[in-house]
Amino acid sequence: MRADAVVLDIDGVLVDVADSYRRAIVESVDRVYDRTIRKADIQQFKDAGGFNNDWELTYAAALYILATGEGYDESIETFTDAIAENGGGLEAAEAAVRDTLGARATQRVTDRLDRDRLRDVFQQLYLGAELYRGLEGGEPDIESRGFIHDEPVLLDDETREALLEAYDVGVVTGRPEAEAEIALERVGLEDSIPADRRFTMDDWEEGKPHPKALMTLAERFDADTVVFVGDTLDDIRTATNADDADPDREYHGIGVLTGGLTGEEGRRKYETENASAVLESITELPALLEE
Repeated sequence: MRADAVVLDIDGVLVDVADSYRRAIVESVDRVYDRTIRKADIQQFKDAGGFNNDWELTYAAALYILATGEGYDESIETFTDAIAENGGGLEAAEAAVRDTLGARATQRVTDRLDRDRLRDVFQQLYLGAELYRGLEGGEPDIESRGFIHDEPVLLDDETREALLEAYDVGVVTGRPEAEAEIALERVGLEDSIPADRRFTMDDWEEGKPHPKALMTLAERFDADTVVFVGDTLDDIRTATNADDADPDREYHGIGVLTGGLTGEEGRRKYETENASAVLESITELPALLEE
């Protein structure tokens, strides 16, 4: 597979977020509503699409928990299937509840959905008290070391240097800018990928799988062929959408099995979305591109 530029997602590709972002989703809902989903359920929301922003996934998980209190008795699998059928994302989650409970009960559910509190608890748990004060500018009411410190690095030095030497390298991530900077520093890419080669949550409204960010980086790189490496089906869809929208370039979506999609089931899901390749981890990427 030939490539002029390599664009990387962060979560599940460069750092492992199973015990950070995903843990924060589960525990935030539990702290606010005394009930929650399982960590394993998170992948079903990711597969449904439209949850590049983990705050919105947290809201959707809370919506499900609140809906069950109003008589919604569908499983998580049925709920997330309905989200996928409605186009993915939080609005689709609300539509799935409304289709079953009706407008009045759904209104009671959404009235109890406290997005501000969920986001605040999420940030306190994820960042920890010290970083929360610095990045959020408030005083935390939860004393936490911060799950952000529990993100093992997936990108080794050899792979990093091989990619930087041979390709233009960029980043497209659903992280806020400050949190992306922390992760890039941890993996040794903060100086190698300047701001104009990054797209974070703060840089575009659309989010993945919209192709805008990937196409913009391709243009900035003046690249004919772009590889986008991610850990979710929406990452693959982003590359597919860019390939459809930009006929002058080629875009390849490559999935890694170090995020929520793992093993043979993860490989099968990527292949169903027409991933150009599926890798055990980012360390296999240089060899794939050299071939």
